[in-house]
Amino acid sequence: MNQRPPWAPDEIDIERPSAARMYDFFLGGSNNFAADRRLAQEYLQVLPDMPAIARAQRAVLHRAVRYLTAAGVDQFLDLGSGMPTVGNVHEIAQQVNPQARVVYVDVDPVAAAHGRALLGRTPYTGVVLADLRDPSYVLKHPVTTELLDFSRPIGLLMIAVLHFLPDHDDPAAVVGRYRDATAPGSAIAITHATSDYHPEMAKRAEAVYRKASHQMNYRSRAEIEALLAGYDLVEPGLVDMIRWRPDADPCPDPLGGDVTRYNGYAAVGRKHA
Repeated sequence: MNQRPPWAPDEIDIERPSAARMYDFFLGGSNNFAADRRLAQEYLQVLPDMPAIARAQRAVLHRAVRYLTAAGVDQFLDLGSGMPTVGNVHEIAQQVNPQARVVYVDVDPVAAAHGRALLGRTPYTGVVLADLRDPSYVLKHPVTTELLDFSRPIGLLMIAVLHFLPDHDDPAAVVGRYRDATAPGSAIAITHATSDYHPEMAKRAEAVYRKASHQMNYRSRAEIEALLAGYDLVEPGLVDMIRWRPDADPCPDPLGGDVTRYNGYAAVGRKHA
């Protein structure tokens, strides 16, 4: 039996691994429990590169937010935001535009609680505890409506989260409901795990996540592209995530630039006018 730390909300089942807290572990965070770490270690037996992949996904988030903020988007809805960590969306966006607004949404109560504690009185930011599969609740939440103006472009961020929506949840429809709620010129940024390079590994990885709060669903490039209907993809389109507008980085790539080890695509799209 795991010992409940004093910061853990009483309603949390600390014996059930959480996808959000496992991701925190992969990023080197400490907001996770023994059950999360055990299943994360099991996942690492299947995909040892996951810590590097998680960092690459965060790097895509940073590049996408910088790109969109520079392009004039000054409000963001971060769906499936996960545990707060270094380089949160508001920090990146507000470096470009100090008045940029951000609403973080996550279904994990620990992620939401830590997000609220971290933000404190940080201006133009808020946290919503909600399941992104319920767009009506998210979009009508008082925090969302207070901070975001839906008559103006909004950047939807769905980084490393769509692969946790199984086909029976109709992820394309979920994305579509958020897209339809936003004004022309709004945007979406995604990363998504793919089965294109290592299909057998993907099956084993999915099996591990059946023991977690959310099941992993690796998809093909064509399946991922279908989730982006209604958006015009900015250059270079839907590509291997380390190839989406990479920064000039003097540090060597930890996986040698091998896209087949990153097992993921990234894209940014703008909503049709």
